[in-house]
Amino acid sequence: MDTPNYKTALIVGAGEGISASFARLLASHGLRVALAARQIAKLEALCRETGATAYACDATSADDVARLFGDVERDMGAPDVVLYNASARARGPFIELAPTDVAQAIAVSAFGGFLTAQQALKRMLPNKHGAIFFTGASASVKGFPQSAPFAMGKFALRGMAQSLAREFSPQGIHVAHFIIDGGVRSAARREPDDRPDSFLDPDAIAANYWNVLCQPRSTWTWELELRPWVEKF
Repeated sequence: MDTPNYKTALIVGAGEGISASFARLLASHGLRVALAARQIAKLEALCRETGATAYACDATSADDVARLFGDVERDMGAPDVVLYNASARARGPFIELAPTDVAQAIAVSAFGGFLTAQQALKRMLPNKHGAIFFTGASASVKGFPQSAPFAMGKFALRGMAQSLAREFSPQGIHVAHFIIDGGVRSAARREPDDRPDSFLDPDAIAANYWNVLCQPRSTWTWELELRPWVEKF
């Protein structure tokens, strides 16, 4: 499979886990990498490791997102790979949820994805080239008890990704949504000895993102569902 002709990647909602693994993989293949998060101090080590540049951004603010894309374009060129990785939760009994918390959770999980995709597409469409990826979750297709706001945001993000794929794939933009159906391994979350590989390895997730990025356009995937071998369907 040929290495795709991409030069600059932007990850919105960057941190440890999936986004850090993808940033490392992109950098190892020679892409310039920009990382965006509300708090960028947490990204210092990753920036040193990968050569990435961090930008402070509130993904729910149209002005912030527009400024982010302008800054990245000025510093390293318009991103032709964009991953929206941000999400938020408001958990608890439905009748006790605070409306402001629910609105914020939906704004981060879904509205920020809209703002990010809109800015990305403005820059990708003139060249008919680019890829926009969205990180989903089990909640993208399954609403769990006391987690309605997360499902609302992730369902909305998935629906938008599907709509964008249908609208913009014929214009040369690869849009893909990834359902991460299970817990992701981290330093604080390790599998018990009797259940090896029961959490998703973030490096393996990143490898799947890269494989989709490398797909020839005659066989583009719009959605990929990833789960550990022990996870129930």
